[in-house]
Amino acid sequence: MAITTINLKDKFDSFSDHWSPKVVGQLNGQMVKLAKLKGEFVMHHHEHEDELFLVQKGILKMEMEDTILTIHPGEFVIIPKGTPHKPIAEEEVEVILFEPASTLNTGNIINERTVDNLNQI
Repeated sequence: MAITTINLKDKFDSFSDHWSPKVVGQLNGQMVKLAKLKGEFVMHHHEHEDELFLVQKGILKMEMEDTILTIHPGEFVIIPKGTPHKPIAEEEVEVILFEPASTLNTGNIINERTVDNLNQI
């Protein structure tokens, strides 16, 4: 396998769908995913996995049971396993996600936004 660099702008420019993570790398059982978010997601949690949301572009709000965090470009938040959370993007947001390969984007909820077969770009 060749070692190459990944250009985030080119990768983000290669897709336009929202709430559908794309795999851009893997390391130590973790996946590096890119996603574009717009609107509100579903409140959910991940029983066994922590999630890291790194905002590349836009402003992401993360609603939890008793607070709403605002994450700006260049900032990230780690959501511990078992913590109910709902991402909200009033305008389009580009995020980089670091999470175990087993992580399902909708966690404990299965609905029309569940992506169980991720595309690699």
